[in-house]
Amino acid sequence: MAQAEAPPSRQANAGAKDVSSTAEASPIAESYPNAAIGDGVTAGGYNQSRWAEDWSKLRDPKKRKDIVDQLKFISIAGDGDVYLTLSGEARFRVNETTNPNLRDAEAQRQDILRLFGGADLHVGQHLRFYGELAHGTLEGQNLGTALPNLRNKLAVQQAFVDLTGTVADVDVGVRYGRQTFADGPNLLVVPRDNNTLFFGFNGFRAWARTAGVRADVFDFKPTAYGNGGTQDDNAESARRFSGISTGIVVPETLFGGSKLYVDPFLWRLRNRGAVWGADNAREVRNFYGLQVWGDAGPVNLDWTINYQGGSYDNRSIKAWLILLAQTYKLGESKSAPRVGFHADYASGGGAFGTGTLRNSLAPFGNNIYYSYQLFATPTNLVALAPNVTFSVFDKLRLTAEYQRSWRDTTSDAVYRANGSAFAGTQNFGGKKIADTLRFQAVYPFTSRLSFTGRYEHLIAGPALTNAGYKNSDFLAGWISYRF
Repeated sequence: MAQAEAPPSRQANAGAKDVSSTAEASPIAESYPNAAIGDGVTAGGYNQSRWAEDWSKLRDPKKRKDIVDQLKFISIAGDGDVYLTLSGEARFRVNETTNPNLRDAEAQRQDILRLFGGADLHVGQHLRFYGELAHGTLEGQNLGTALPNLRNKLAVQQAFVDLTGTVADVDVGVRYGRQTFADGPNLLVVPRDNNTLFFGFNGFRAWARTAGVRADVFDFKPTAYGNGGTQDDNAESARRFSGISTGIVVPETLFGGSKLYVDPFLWRLRNRGAVWGADNAREVRNFYGLQVWGDAGPVNLDWTINYQGGSYDNRSIKAWLILLAQTYKLGESKSAPRVGFHADYASGGGAFGTGTLRNSLAPFGNNIYYSYQLFATPTNLVALAPNVTFSVFDKLRLTAEYQRSWRDTTSDAVYRANGSAFAGTQNFGGKKIADTLRFQAVYPFTSRLSFTGRYEHLIAGPALTNAGYKNSDFLAGWISYRF
């Protein structure tokens, strides 16, 4: 898949991660599998987080096929021990949405341009510096307020330093600065490729990895973009995200040749301005979770169970997320069709009352998984969605999904992808939120140039229509070039 946004099912992508890419690194035999270290998915040379790519094979000039390959390994000193890798992306996208915000209103059209440029400087085997600039243009009709992750003159999207090494046969490293982060379930933390600018963090990340186990600790504050130049992008003061993500390789022989991983995680999110109902107060939310994902024969799965505890404005938090996605491959070839479904439970209740808050939260996750229009999120949500993915004309990849969704409790609201409630939905009955039909087509012209098209038809259910909300259609298409 050419972009890092999940299709209707995240299972259409290998490993059920937030697939961005097209590269596959070549870890040494004693290392933890590179595909599972929490840096997203790479295949064919490209990754959403460009620093996760490994172009060291182009040290040999004979392996460079064109002028772009020349940019991936620029030797500076030490016979290639110090080298620079340049990267970039240009993406032009058009979105059309009827009844924006699910209200009876003029259609919205967004014409969006993304420009990224990155530089990755390796100084020997143990030190590297990475920097990335980003620009976003937004034009169109009925736009409303343009957020700085959609319209931005120039932003420092990433800027960090890495120090890595090996201690007693354990690969260790530490990173400090502004960076993307994806070490967790797709629906909880990803860079969000649907936005023009990525969602990023500021702080440190450190890791230790053996062949079979790993641990990743972090302490971050999200990036707060301004929409001017590079001087107005800062670390948020209200939110702090910290914790540990771990991983265990399941022995391949356990299920007859599987590639499965068990990833326990323990996180804490502190927010001085969390909004639930009419209240704005301090929240400390702890995430106790376990993710099981990977391949077992023709079955690809991504299962997460997450209990959330803590406090909100002196009220206790008790919430659950259960996210179950799986597909089955119908054939042996890499392009064989896949059929599957995802079934998800996100607890709800308490935002508009007193006592225990039972609304679950997916703080930094894939924001288009339940709706391309950003009209759903795993808070007070129950969803069931069968899907199918297949290829035609050799390279054209098609995905279709039919999703049904309900509220966990009718005393709480229906929530958008940004976490805000659809106003008034908490005051009306109706369990059913919507039926959502979604289609995606991806055509890679080359490994660098691709086209993606999407369509969604949302049929509002009583949980929305009782509060005055309408049906909506969404159509999008974009062409992307990355090097």
